[in-house]
Amino acid sequence: MPSTPRPWRLLRSNIAFKHKWYTLRRDEVELSNGHVVDDFFVSERPDGAMVFPVTEQNEVLFVRQYKHAAGKVFLEVPAGSFFPDQEDAKEAATRELLEETGAVLTQELIPLGVLHDNPAKDTNRLHLFLARNVRIEQAQVLDTTEDIEVVKVPLDQVLGKVLNGEICVSGSVALCFLALRHLQVS
Repeated sequence: MPSTPRPWRLLRSNIAFKHKWYTLRRDEVELSNGHVVDDFFVSERPDGAMVFPVTEQNEVLFVRQYKHAAGKVFLEVPAGSFFPDQEDAKEAATRELLEETGAVLTQELIPLGVLHDNPAKDTNRLHLFLARNVRIEQAQVLDTTEDIEVVKVPLDQVLGKVLNGEICVSGSVALCFLALRHLQVS
């Protein structure tokens, strides 16, 4: 009979690279079987806030933008990074929604969960929210690296775009499913 997995024991930890948005840590760990690994690398990254914004017309505001690591343009929900010790997840989601789409909240954000993005190698979490009856009230406020097109998708077409792979970023896919379930849309 297999044993219950146990946490590894941290023997030593050193910072291999440090930047405001990314820290690479090299850990020496002892596995539960006693084996020692002296080069287990961990990425320390800020958390992410993601929002599934539904307008009063039952359209979901998605953003289409280029993602350099993948070298492709993706359709995804508005999202962005934040440091949990400096900003609340709801504040970050509200800020990102406004910056990326120009939309404002008319109701309180509904928290739908917190996911671990890649817990084997990354420390960050994704905070997922639903926003109902949002309204676009201003122009986007984009960072230098952002070139974002706002795409309005009828609520009843979101699931099809996930299932056909048009929406394929993991956090956006998860949030779409959770939001559609919360709204009872199929």
